[in-house]
Amino acid sequence: MRPDAVDDAERVPHGGTRERDLLEFSANVNPRRPAGVREVYERALDDATRYPDDDYSAFRDAAAAYVSRAATVDVGPEAVVPTPGGLAAIRLAMATTLAAGDRVLVPKPSFGEYAREVDLQGASTTFVAHDDLLSVETGTATTDDVDLGDHRLAVVCNPNNPTGDAYDAEVLREFAARCRDAGTTLLVDEAFLGFTDEPSMAGEPGVVVARSLTKLFGLPGLRAGFAVATGRERERLATARRAWNLGGPAAAVGAHCLRDAAFVAETRDRVASERERVRERLPADVTGRPGVAPFVLCDVGDRDPVDVVAGCRQHGVAVRDATTFRDLDSHVRVAVREREANDELLAALAAVVDP
Repeated sequence: MRPDAVDDAERVPHGGTRERDLLEFSANVNPRRPAGVREVYERALDDATRYPDDDYSAFRDAAAAYVSRAATVDVGPEAVVPTPGGLAAIRLAMATTLAAGDRVLVPKPSFGEYAREVDLQGASTTFVAHDDLLSVETGTATTDDVDLGDHRLAVVCNPNNPTGDAYDAEVLREFAARCRDAGTTLLVDEAFLGFTDEPSMAGEPGVVVARSLTKLFGLPGLRAGFAVATGRERERLATARRAWNLGGPAAAVGAHCLRDAAFVAETRDRVASERERVRERLPADVTGRPGVAPFVLCDVGDRDPVDVVAGCRQHGVAVRDATTFRDLDSHVRVAVREREANDELLAALAAVVDP
């Protein structure tokens, strides 16, 4: 991280509310969590009077088995680098890849922290529409005169936040191959991939995958995640990782959650069903974008999204103003929760946009 870059950096807006009297639809967090989490946490807390095992072997074993179920190649525990959340994995990947003056391909609209982390390393961002990103080539400059070979790192969010769509797996692998040929590291943020049956890029050569436990397992305050990489990328991540960077209780709960395949399967089915039900029942003048993520990006037309957010709050519901994402000016984003809560969301939206 470059000190002079920090002077010009700004914080990035996020969803999430601390007001417990509001139904939370502004942050995309599973309203359920696996059974036994409290007991695992309490047992681990008894051990928190000493430093955690910096090898994190149980956590890495569970994470490797978890991603291997979705990856096209076997992932061993040695490929897993524990981090305190998915964003920490993204920062670690950028810090070990970028030098001042490097260029990075970043999708738009997408997670605002990518560009911020690039800036903090003293590098520069080339924004490409998220649905054009995988078309970028080396030497031909076919997509808005962008040359893959001019970039040290490319970032892909799969499924993309806030649009919710996933990339075709074969096209993504082809892009990864072009990145390898160009000497460009590919960083794939799979924070929401666990909600889908899409394959993971974990274990692919030249690829760093960032994973978050907090969304799928309903524990954003725990701060647990990991990166997956092989070869030189893995060695650099493992060397640069701070010692004891994952608390003992977070590691224990994380390993417990990652082993619960039944919970993951139930969550996927429930979210997929409720996501489509919410889209179908949105007010007539609100259009929900199709996707595979645990949220829906909604175009509210000629209404001011700020007014829609404020109106929903008056009806006890917090939704995300999506105009804080690049290139969006008429959108809000809503999470997918339990059926009863989703019905309250739909009622609030209807009352605001069609009073």
